[in-house]
Amino acid sequence: MNIADYTIGIGFTGSFCTFDKILKEIAVLKEKGVKMLPVFSYNAAGMDNRFMEAAEFRKKVEELTENEGYDTIPGVEPLGPKGMMDVMVIAPCTGNTLAKLCNGITDTPVLMAAKGHLRNGKPLVIAVSTNDALGINFKNIGMLMAMKNIYFVPFGQDDCVKKPNSMIARLDRLEDTVLAALEGKQIQPVITA
Repeated sequence: MNIADYTIGIGFTGSFCTFDKILKEIAVLKEKGVKMLPVFSYNAAGMDNRFMEAAEFRKKVEELTENEGYDTIPGVEPLGPKGMMDVMVIAPCTGNTLAKLCNGITDTPVLMAAKGHLRNGKPLVIAVSTNDALGINFKNIGMLMAMKNIYFVPFGQDDCVKKPNSMIARLDRLEDTVLAALEGKQIQPVITA
């Protein structure tokens, strides 16, 4: 299976501390010839933060993917009906996005794109990045893991002393996770050290 044969939608949410890491993985996918369609949540598209200005992040993503990003709900609505993605990745996926996805709330472009994509029976890959994965969002992660066509990039605690409930995806496993998801399999182990 060649990853360059597939179109990947990549949804970005507001876990700003992981933006540099996801940019590196997008660069790897670009080198392999993967077509990527970027989708931004409102926070990812418009909120400056201590890690990177929103406009700078967007510019880097659009340069790497060679596609203009989707940043409105009406803009992403055609993605699902037109079957424009073989797989969609939400990376980073915040606790807020996890909770909304788990409960069928589609109030951001990323969530609308995910909903439209899932209705086609295609895989959705989640790269968790949340300070409450082992707290209030633990139940949402469990419920999403049990849902059809949803897969997780392996994830683990990022600072068990200072942030004992925080977990983050191992983005270096993104490509392997996507390939497994395209075959209907969850890469293992899901929970890492």
